[in-house]
Amino acid sequence: MTEPSTEQAPTAQHHLDASGLVCPEPVMLLHNRVRDMASGEVLEVLATDPSTTRDIPRFCQFLGHTLAHQRVEGAQFRFWIRKK
Repeated sequence: MTEPSTEQAPTAQHHLDASGLVCPEPVMLLHNRVRDMASGEVLEVLATDPSTTRDIPRFCQFLGHTLAHQRVEGAQFRFWIRKK
């Protein structure tokens, strides 16, 4: 896994809004969504649970996906994940 980029977020082909959900639900939904994607596609995830800042990078590292970009916007956390 590479470190999140400081550059602009990549264009996402898929979107997952996990706002209002708490651990472990955002990562469970993320796992299901990534499973249906093609290799190289990007998923943008929106979450409000602060634990996602720990859980989503670990998810990427464990499964070999790339955390291409992440951003905090107030109480919202955005992640761009490129499927391996």
